[in-house]
Amino acid sequence: MGGLERGGLWLAAILFFACPAAGPPRLSSEAVPVASRFEWQLPAGFPEPRVPADNPMTDAKVKLGRHLFYDRRLSGNGSLSCAGCHRPELAFTDGRARAVGSTGELHPRSTMSLANVAYNRTLTWADPHLRRLEEQLRLPMFNEQPLELGLRGREAEVLARLRREPRYRELFAEAYPEAADAIRMEQISQAIASFERTLISGNSAYDRWVYWGEGEGFSEAARRGMRLFFSERLGCSECHAGFTFSGPVEYRGGPEAEPLFHNTGLYNLEGRGFYPLDDQGLLEHTGRSKDMGRFRASTLRNIEVTAPYMHDGSIATLEAVIQHYAAGGRASRAGSRTTVGRENPYKSPRVRGFSIDEEERRQLVAFLKSLTDRAFLSQPRFSDPWVDPPEE
Repeated sequence: MGGLERGGLWLAAILFFACPAAGPPRLSSEAVPVASRFEWQLPAGFPEPRVPADNPMTDAKVKLGRHLFYDRRLSGNGSLSCAGCHRPELAFTDGRARAVGSTGELHPRSTMSLANVAYNRTLTWADPHLRRLEEQLRLPMFNEQPLELGLRGREAEVLARLRREPRYRELFAEAYPEAADAIRMEQISQAIASFERTLISGNSAYDRWVYWGEGEGFSEAARRGMRLFFSERLGCSECHAGFTFSGPVEYRGGPEAEPLFHNTGLYNLEGRGFYPLDDQGLLEHTGRSKDMGRFRASTLRNIEVTAPYMHDGSIATLEAVIQHYAAGGRASRAGSRTTVGRENPYKSPRVRGFSIDEEERRQLVAFLKSLTDRAFLSQPRFSDPWVDPPEE
């Protein structure tokens, strides 16, 4: 590849990251209150995450949260942990089209990746109001429709299980030294949220090439695929933007950004733009017809290992996802009638379709696979800290 061509790719990548990378300088630890000091391990170009003032980061809290994240005792029937739906080797997804709760109940949506969740402007597929991990955690804990961890009405029982664990008596005391009774639901949510904020992924072949100029692992096909990704013709980066490849982000000292949700023409039921009754996206929270089928863009980091794709896991491969966007929406059968997603009246104007040949599709897939962070998928500090499955 010629110097000019490579320079253009370099410039595109730098511009892609420019907003967060050019933000305010990170404060030194001396400028941060003692209680909130925490040594972040951030990849190049990543700003410091924004942390709630009432839940400052500490090593002890992260350590406690990691134990709780992997503990099945934190479900009503003791069968499911957070990690049951968020497996580290799958970028903290579960490999299913739709998530399954602790009682076997099938959910309408797939499990979102927790990679870089600390930067997310919103925290679910379609709720514009959930913006704090501490609050979002109440959904899997206490939801009944659909039921996930199933804690509602069994809080005392679950807390009693944790209090019987000697390791927790020490971990909670270290994380909350001033609390007379630290083993409470509020502290559990705070600790898990603290651990989840450390799940930062930014050491892919793409990152190494952009920030360090290391070409190994970033193939010629991936470089050409990168040009396609950032091109006006395909427009992928219009929705999958920023250093998280997922749109608006928040970080310490950064500006407030409005969350974005998109209708990608995945459905067009009855030819009137409808989505399935149990899965209508942003409309469920706003009641506005224009929000039918609008969901937030998921991160493309580690996309190679997070199949199947889309909010309902209805597309199996990256090649099929590209075809969906190239067509400007998906055609699907509804009884004897075929409905065409590209004709959905609520579809985002950004999903306009594009032409792409087989070689370009292969190059685009190569670029998407270059976003896989192998170190993140096998990072020891994110792994299960229980040597053996915990018993009652």
